[in-house]
Amino acid sequence: MTTHQENTKTRSSLDRDLASIRKEILVMGSRIDATIERSLQALRELDQQLAGQIIADDTEVNNQRYKIEEMYLAVIARQQPAAGDLREILATMSIVTDLERMADHAAGIAKTVLQMGNESARSLPQGILRMADLGREMLRRTLEAYALRDSDLAYAVALQDDLIDTQYRALFREFLDRMNSKSASTDIHLYLLFSGHNLERIADRVTNIAERVIFMSSGEMMELNPEPGWTALT
Repeated sequence: MTTHQENTKTRSSLDRDLASIRKEILVMGSRIDATIERSLQALRELDQQLAGQIIADDTEVNNQRYKIEEMYLAVIARQQPAAGDLREILATMSIVTDLERMADHAAGIAKTVLQMGNESARSLPQGILRMADLGREMLRRTLEAYALRDSDLAYAVALQDDLIDTQYRALFREFLDRMNSKSASTDIHLYLLFSGHNLERIADRVTNIAERVIFMSSGEMMELNPEPGWTALT
């Protein structure tokens, strides 16, 4: 076999390995999106059984992360990738960590449901619903940017994090005013505020992924949405 044939065979094998890992990342991302949706359902319905299942399922997400990391380590050992391929591997190992942390935040919402007991919120505040909808939209669009290696889309998605930060601040001030006026249960507002905080952190993780997509595509590392000076519950 000639050197050219050997290089072609190695390239083909590397491409297959990377394609397989990309598929695993997208499957994991879709799963995280569904987990966020389920956590909001549990919060909306105060479904403690569903909340408990979400928490239990978090172990499977952790295992999925480890599987993907092991796949990448195997690629590095066998293929010795360089340049753009190595950049993709490094970026995606960071992406899978952020996806796993999103599942932790969704589990955090589920744990709040268990703590709430029979404390009824009647209906979720619109601010929390908007944060959840926008965060899930950001996640789906960032996964699309990852699949397409579209740095422009990744950048556009990251800019939406400001909208969630603004919504969270408004929610914090609204609940603080209500608790100070003693017009409603302090506990229920604290529970909902912790849930909002987890949603805000999910959006931060999505922004991290968008940064890695840009790094994959261009080699440029940038912080798209640095944390603001406002530090409540961070």
